Amino acid sequence: MTKNICTGFDPSVLSRRQWLGRFGYGLGSMALAELLQSDSAIAAPSAITPATHFAPKAKRIIFLFQSGAPSQMDLLDYKPKLNEINGQELPASVRMGQRLTGMSAHQASFPLVGSPFKFTQHGESGHWMSDLLPHTAKIADELCVIKSMNTEAINHGPGVTMMQTGSQFPGRPSMGAWSWYGLGSENEDLPAFVVMVSSKRGGQPLTAQLWGSGFLPGKYDGVELRSDKDAVLYLNSPAGIDRTSRRKALDRIGELHQLQLEATSDPAIENRISQYEMAFRMQTSIPEVTDISGESKETLALYGDEVTTPGTYAANCLRARRLAQKGVRFIQLYQPGWDQHAGLPGGIKNQCRMTDQPTAGLIQDLKNQGMLDDTLVIWGGEFGRTSYCQGKITANSFGRDHHPRCFTMWMAGGGVNAGHSHGETDEFSYNVVQDGVHIHDLHATILRLMGIDHERLTYRYQGRDFRLTDVHGHVVDQLIA
Repeated sequence: MTKNICTGFDPSVLSRRQWLGRFGYGLGSMALAELLQSDSAIAAPSAITPATHFAPKAKRIIFLFQSGAPSQMDLLDYKPKLNEINGQELPASVRMGQRLTGMSAHQASFPLVGSPFKFTQHGESGHWMSDLLPHTAKIADELCVIKSMNTEAINHGPGVTMMQTGSQFPGRPSMGAWSWYGLGSENEDLPAFVVMVSSKRGGQPLTAQLWGSGFLPGKYDGVELRSDKDAVLYLNSPAGIDRTSRRKALDRIGELHQLQLEATSDPAIENRISQYEMAFRMQTSIPEVTDISGESKETLALYGDEVTTPGTYAANCLRARRLAQKGVRFIQLYQPGWDQHAGLPGGIKNQCRMTDQPTAGLIQDLKNQGMLDDTLVIWGGEFGRTSYCQGKITANSFGRDHHPRCFTMWMAGGGVNAGHSHGETDEFSYNVVQDGVHIHDLHATILRLMGIDHERLTYRYQGRDFRLTDVHGHVVDQLIA
């Protein structure tokens, strides 16, 4: 079809829903409009606005995601019984026919293996921690430790997706996208949801769908902050184009977009205009927030020797604090490398060397800046590890398989019950025996700390109201101060 010269109307610029609206003679359009919502990827928002349902305890979130699943009984869930019965078989009454991964399904035996690391209690809270976490031990009383986390996911792809989006299946909005959608932004010069992935090689793939907006409007996608000179892809102007020229070009493009918007009322065009403008402002704001040259020696020392090496976990932790200071609502760090199916003692020791001091340094830095009280920091992976050895135990070199039935996470700041240890696992760290916390419950509690009722933060898509917790989840009141 071509443009009608008399009316100026060009059907080629319409979406299918808009075309039906003009040419479907009413009833057909009304019937099909709901079915075709997914074509535009823009659905009618719910009544939620950038305002909270409750008085928020946290203004922002920093999620320190340890991809690959840290071994809970080697870090935070002390199980001396495992050392006493090291090498003995895991009782069938404990395993109870649990689903196994393909890596353990054909094992003839399941020998238990105790932790080779020493555990001691720390702070007034008495949190048990292994000697792999000497720096985290110093901030023990700031932590609310959850030892009874559990999930259905048993493999990394579904497990990481579940932790980030509330579903094992790709395509749902991430927690950061939900936060941005529900609460809006505090700084018009920066996105409200920023992602950083440590540059360490290896581990499971971490892709943009984990921080995507799913069926929410695309403007709620997380923006990845990289470690090289182009911190955000496609942000910088091409060679020979100065800022003035860029501004003029965007003004002319904006005028054309405005004409198209008036003709089509397509909300995707509004989204495109806002993204172009955000990108222009970020040309100044991103270099400012990534420049750590003004940080004091005392502050840099909190994060350890790698803080000045771009792309390291330490450098990203410091960036996270700087982003939080600038009003970024949700900051997501990904640290790969925790998937120790073999050589666990050496592998987990190396991971803790990279992450222990920067993690504790971030908490202390936030506290020094007067920001910890309203910044919620979350630490943990997608599931736990088995108390039995994957394969055979050999000379202090062993591995642990994936374990969804119980794992440990912690939260700090942002209104959490500091010093509290929540939930309990059995003496094998295999099953939850008290106060289980499902991922949906964790999400519900996180939203509550941000002032949001998880049942009321919804988005209508394909005929029903979706939410981060789907149709599940309960706020765990004991985790809140």
